[in-house]
Amino acid sequence: MAVQISPSILTADFAHLADVAAQVDGAADWLHVDVMDNHFVPNLTIGLPVVASLAKATGLPLDCHLMIEDPDRWAPDYAGAGAGSVTIHAEAARAPVRTLREIRAAGARAGLALNPATPVRPYEDLLGEIDMLLLMTVEPGFGGQRFLDIVLPKVRAAREMIARHGGEVWLQVDGGVSADTIERCAEAGADVFVAGNAVYGSADPARAVQDLRALATRATGT
Repeated sequence: MAVQISPSILTADFAHLADVAAQVDGAADWLHVDVMDNHFVPNLTIGLPVVASLAKATGLPLDCHLMIEDPDRWAPDYAGAGAGSVTIHAEAARAPVRTLREIRAAGARAGLALNPATPVRPYEDLLGEIDMLLLMTVEPGFGGQRFLDIVLPKVRAAREMIARHGGEVWLQVDGGVSADTIERCAEAGADVFVAGNAVYGSADPARAVQDLRALATRATGT
């Protein structure tokens, strides 16, 4: 799979989200949108109305990561609001198969996210229901955290699991991804990279995306 970069707006200026998106348009593959409800994670960000408005304001497809308590109720609505990809957490979903199918039926790619301490192998049977597996490389809830190297063996195990399955499931990592860590993630098997501070903490976000892509591409040889 080709390397994909999905800049996270979590640490960007929420008062100018259209401008934030424009800064990486033409360089990024996706725009990563972290939806937090202050229940599943101890932070509150944005919801459906903002996602619907942002989808109209940018040509970049939105990669919505739902860190919320009731994804079964809300996930299909994010697809309907214009998100190109909607990811739910395995730890929060009560009916993951039904919800993942509803996301797809609403026209978006369906993703399943796992927290750092959640093992990946129990979810092998769900690979046929998803388009992307997201492995958190920090504890979800806040940007700017330090990358957890202990997740790298799980990334390798997930890549092997996807290879056994034989489907075209993307493997995304999210948390602490930077110029110092992206090569390790790519070598372990990730192909979609969420980066917040590494992009929007840079004076030139588009150039930061290009640099991250080059590092990951070099590490994978693609």
